[in-house]
Amino acid sequence: MFTKKDKKNKEAEGGEPVEPTNNETQETEEKPAIDDPVESIVSKEEEYLNNWKRAVADFENYKKRQAESQKDLLRYSLEGIIMQILPVLDNFHASTDHIPEDQKSNAWVVGIMHIQKQLEDLLKNNEVEEIEAKIGDEFNPRLHEAIKVENKIHPVKSAEGGPDKPEFNRVNKVIQKGYMIGGKVIRPTRVVVE
Repeated sequence: MFTKKDKKNKEAEGGEPVEPTNNETQETEEKPAIDDPVESIVSKEEEYLNNWKRAVADFENYKKRQAESQKDLLRYSLEGIIMQILPVLDNFHASTDHIPEDQKSNAWVVGIMHIQKQLEDLLKNNEVEEIEAKIGDEFNPRLHEAIKVENKIHPVKSAEGGPDKPEFNRVNKVIQKGYMIGGKVIRPTRVVVE
């Protein structure tokens, strides 16, 4: 059996090259090229640095998600409390809307009006906004809840020239005020439409 040395000597003498055996091919494949140790260390440092940066970015994103989650939790818990306060405020509005003119200057009426104002201020301080709705406004199903449709039907021509279709799109009467928190409707305005 020829070794690598024998093969080189045979080739140098002008003889035919001999095919290497399986053992010889394994010897050449098993020896990896020696890398530069400095490059190896630098590449490891870069890998560790990139992993560290990724971990810091992930942690910052986690903190932001947690802050948003806390805000949402606070908003939803606040929403539950507000929903319990709104009927009380509705009762104040119902009672103060029917005060006779000759009694509006009485001390007890002024006290009730002051309590109503405190409740309204409490809502404003917690970013609760009243949904503005007036008679004649266009009906918006995102903001309004139609509890009754008046018989006044205004026919509207369809675009295809087909039969007229009734259109219910104007607020005729506001029954109950609606409210929203941060752009989210927590209670739609209850209206009668025509």
